[in-house]
Amino acid sequence: MSDSVTTNEAGTQELVERLFSAIDRKDTDGVLSCIDLQASFRFGSAPAVQGHEAIAGAIDGFYETIAALQHTVQNTLRQENLLVCEGTVRYTRHDTSTVTLPFTNVFDLAGQLITGYRIYIDIGPLYAPHS
Repeated sequence: MSDSVTTNEAGTQELVERLFSAIDRKDTDGVLSCIDLQASFRFGSAPAVQGHEAIAGAIDGFYETIAALQHTVQNTLRQENLLVCEGTVRYTRHDTSTVTLPFTNVFDLAGQLITGYRIYIDIGPLYAPHS
């Protein structure tokens, strides 16, 4: 294996760990540190937003609707400047009930910064009435 591949894989793993750790801490600034200033971001079927200010607004707005979250990344695949992460996310609602949902995130990368961030998830069960 060449040094460039090893560095690429190590850098990818570090980015994934930093990003999901920040998300799970509900640390918007930490999330933004992984994202290019002009990046685009789309969560599920919501309209895409662009730039740090709009992304921060979308993230903070979502964080207000939940008490906590915890991601488990099960698979990652990087090919050139495209990174795909698959896993589950456990959401804790404000009433302390939980729901675990599968997700896939697709990232466009420029070096070690995300320039395009797309989250594929059916978020409906998080907000569905539950007993």
